[in-house]
Amino acid sequence: MLASHALESQNRFELKKTTDILILGSGIAGLSLAIKTAMARPDLEISLITKVEQGESNTRYAQGGIAAVWNDDVDNHDKHVADTLDAGDGLCDEDVVRIVVEEGPERVREIIDWGTRFDKNKAGDNYSLGIEGGHSEKRILHYKDLTGFEIQRALVEKAKGMENIKLYEHFYAINLLTPHHLGFNITRVTPNIECYGAYILDKSDGEIYTFLSKITVIATGGAGQIYRNTTNPIIATGDGIAMLYRAKGRIESMEFVQFHPTALYNPAGENPDFLVSEAVRGYGAILRDLEGNEFMQNYDPRKSLAPRDIVARAIDNEMKKSGSDFVYLDCTHLDKEGFYSHFPTIYDKCISLGIDPMKDYIPVTTACHYMCGGIQVDKQGRTSINRLYACGECTYTGLHGANRLASNSLLEALVYSHRIHSDIIQQIGNYEIEHKIPDWDATGTNQPKEMVLITQSMKELKEVMSSYVGIVRSNVRLKRASDRLKLLYEETEALYRSTSLSPQLCELRNLISIGYLVTRSAAMRRESRGLHFTTDYPENLEFIDVTIL
Repeated sequence: MLASHALESQNRFELKKTTDILILGSGIAGLSLAIKTAMARPDLEISLITKVEQGESNTRYAQGGIAAVWNDDVDNHDKHVADTLDAGDGLCDEDVVRIVVEEGPERVREIIDWGTRFDKNKAGDNYSLGIEGGHSEKRILHYKDLTGFEIQRALVEKAKGMENIKLYEHFYAINLLTPHHLGFNITRVTPNIECYGAYILDKSDGEIYTFLSKITVIATGGAGQIYRNTTNPIIATGDGIAMLYRAKGRIESMEFVQFHPTALYNPAGENPDFLVSEAVRGYGAILRDLEGNEFMQNYDPRKSLAPRDIVARAIDNEMKKSGSDFVYLDCTHLDKEGFYSHFPTIYDKCISLGIDPMKDYIPVTTACHYMCGGIQVDKQGRTSINRLYACGECTYTGLHGANRLASNSLLEALVYSHRIHSDIIQQIGNYEIEHKIPDWDATGTNQPKEMVLITQSMKELKEVMSSYVGIVRSNVRLKRASDRLKLLYEETEALYRSTSLSPQLCELRNLISIGYLVTRSAAMRRESRGLHFTTDYPENLEFIDVTIL
């Protein structure tokens, strides 16, 4: 574990903190960026902010693996590009796809050099490559069913001892610092907005510090907690996307929310839902209905290995037809020793619930898994706000288009963190700290007394999004969601203006913003494409621009 830094005691009442680079988030994107930049420029101070303990991130929950062309005898970049474009349903930026696919293997080799382990074959001379839905070849490097956890472990170990990386645990970013804090009137068409850092809440004592930086990077992960069922950890509350939107930055393609087809159904309820990796279907598992019949052949010739959007909609349709909350995943025909070797965590979880995967069908359901839209960035990871970068799940790069190809996300994070690192090294000498930013003003606020309002509003938000802005949408559902969200927004903003801040209130506020962005984007896209399916517009159209300024 990296050493956690608190602000120095002699500066207890000094609410400003300066740093060269401020990174919000400590998953694969934020950590790899911090490591590379710290190694290249030991003279720069890098502040890494995480709202929980270091190591808790979306990254560690990634079970399946990381996709990269590894076996040149049967695979190549063109195949990986073609698979990605096919999954993205016509909306990928092909230049970006080629950048990620072609630069990806070198980025993976770097984290292997940093200590990341991937499974090898029995001889131990080559990596054991898996296949997942939408891939035409075996190219998934994995570490059992704990790939994300293993990558996170290796990055944390690598970062240890780097004195110019300062980690702030249990510090929560509230807002980005942009010119409106200096009294300028900023609108969504104002050009050349700059970011000077962020207001950050110390969760241990409630103090709000002004972190001033030359460069700021958002790497805050996804926003799965807008839905009732999600495989994302409870920290996935869309903080970075919401902060960028409030700062007048550009957001793109928020309608494309990827639902994982196979989260473990637990009638007792869990948050997050336990993920049954797509790699299990790649290993040979078969989806069946409640009668035990295979059904995916009715939806796609690739059957259980079709892309996630197709599989998720098929499962959703089967559940609606039967009135059930789940379908089955059949692993009973698979080799037990091989299954346990590849998926020990999944096997043990099922056993703990009284399900023996070698004898019993596994009940599975759909759950929000990945945000394919987010902060609009260019090929260097620059946002529409100067001095502000973003990488990881909080971004829209053009790689995923309308649907993410399985296991491309970790690859994207590595490639873009490297590109941001390269750009920062070139640009940081052009910037200075902006010292005129005022401290946070909490005048006129009171201690929150109605926590029940926050918790109930959170439940209502999840119900609204799950019921009306889920896998299948319609104009009527989206209008109802928009009306409910407007009321939640007004109530929460009133609470925000009148009470002192808590992380729970800030997260609720951010999730409502994310819900609004997803709903508005979905209403703007009057077609069905990729992850966005609406009964009112079942056909694909040639082009629709869904950028929210």
